[in-house]
Amino acid sequence: MLVLSGIPLFLMEAAIGQFSSQSLIKLWSAVPILQGVGISMLMLMAMVLIYYNVIIAYSLYYLFASFQFPLPWSNCSSWADNNCSITPIEYCNVSGVLLANWTQENRTCPSSNIITVPFQSPSEEYWDNVALQRSSGLDETGPVVWHLALCMLLSSIIVAASLIKGIKSSGKIVYFTTIFPLLVILILLIRGVTLEGAGDGIAYFIGSKSSLTKLTDGEVWRDAASQTFFSLSVAMGGVSTLASYNNFHNNFIPDTVLVTFINHVSGVIAGIVTFSILGHMAYISGKPVETVVKEGFGLAFIAYPEALTQLPISSLWSVLFFLMIFIIGLDSVFAGIEVIVTGLCDAFPEILKNKRQLVTLTSCAISYLLALPLVTRAGIYWVTLMDTFVGGWLLLFLALIEIIGFIYIYGGNTFIEDVEMMIGKKNFYFRLWCRVSWYFVTPCIVLVILVWSLVILTPPTYGDIQYPVWGTMLGWCMIGFVIIWIPVVVVYKLLRANGSLWMCLKLLSSPSEEWHPYLDIHRGERYSEERCRQRMALSTNYKQM
Repeated sequence: MLVLSGIPLFLMEAAIGQFSSQSLIKLWSAVPILQGVGISMLMLMAMVLIYYNVIIAYSLYYLFASFQFPLPWSNCSSWADNNCSITPIEYCNVSGVLLANWTQENRTCPSSNIITVPFQSPSEEYWDNVALQRSSGLDETGPVVWHLALCMLLSSIIVAASLIKGIKSSGKIVYFTTIFPLLVILILLIRGVTLEGAGDGIAYFIGSKSSLTKLTDGEVWRDAASQTFFSLSVAMGGVSTLASYNNFHNNFIPDTVLVTFINHVSGVIAGIVTFSILGHMAYISGKPVETVVKEGFGLAFIAYPEALTQLPISSLWSVLFFLMIFIIGLDSVFAGIEVIVTGLCDAFPEILKNKRQLVTLTSCAISYLLALPLVTRAGIYWVTLMDTFVGGWLLLFLALIEIIGFIYIYGGNTFIEDVEMMIGKKNFYFRLWCRVSWYFVTPCIVLVILVWSLVILTPPTYGDIQYPVWGTMLGWCMIGFVIIWIPVVVVYKLLRANGSLWMCLKLLSSPSEEWHPYLDIHRGERYSEERCRQRMALSTNYKQM
């Protein structure tokens, strides 16, 4: 998915941003009729930021809790329910009476009479009863969990302080937020692979014990596409917004390959780190690796913290792990806030000119307030709901529309010429790769996975807890709120235009006068005054029709 869709889309968005030096909405002047796609991406990024703030709050809370020794989730304590146990709870069924201490009383119990009751590990109990204070379902909201609200407030203050002076200050901070997690991953990797049982965990993750038959499962490919797009910030405006600050003649092609591969390789290494320690946990407990593995939030906040309790100096490793998660989360939020602030300032230059700091503070404050319902006792259900609907196939849909807009409507060959204009050289093999990828391979893969995602779509759940119908409907409303801007802008622009429907579509599908390199010195012959006159002539003929 990285090679066939991630790199082509990342390269395309980097080229769009660097060429136009415009924000997410204004760069769609290349295809004015689809300007609503830019708004949809902006709305998507805003919604992702809302629940991402909560995930950062989780990691920050666990970071603070990790300074205790022993780790608070290492054993059942006063906060745990009666079914909390480090090992399975077995009872002996004697004439309908369940005996819990039959082994201590030196009684014998036939194997057919031994009953194992469901139990929760201390780490799972800590996650549910202490960190989340989780309610029974989406219907039971409950009060705000104040330790999570305060952790989220602290992270919002850190984000606002880091971005208050714009891209120059945040760019310097990103050096730290990018390099430090890689160093932590390296430290955890060295520690993890030297543990007993680590090999079994790694073999289960990616090796002899992994199931290659899962490659025939469409859901795996859907998850791979979503993960690729999400981690690269493709179809969300992050790449094009940050690339808009590049030097116009920067050769971003090697940058694209380097950044995307480092991103995915570090993800695989992080997986090796995780499963090496889970393998050690399985070795200690005498269980198969698959029994200690969880997915989603359970992996980061239940299985992995539980595995860390098995290590010497467990608090140190726990601090490093959750500090890494916290900083990686901040890095993602930096890009998201930058997308929103840049988009708003460029969309309303008359109102927001020289008010970037105010827009940054306001964006962080609104994002925090909107996330408060997600740190109530039902918060984890809301986070899961948003992650399921907003962070899934919606990215595939927007990516497909983006390809249609810039490759099929604006013109792939024209776009390739724009790229060559920036990097200052032509290459036959690069042109061939772009045409094959952008015209055929990438859109076909995205389309197939998008359709398959909708076919196998199932109602969201959290563990065994089913969501109410109104919760699922609300998830679809979130999707509608993101997508609705595309047809709304199409209808708005058509209603404002004069002439036949065909001529309106033709003009609105052609680049506007605002589509060109931002600085005059970079426009060259292709975007000279002659081309502007040709556009004006087309517009005049259209109005006369």
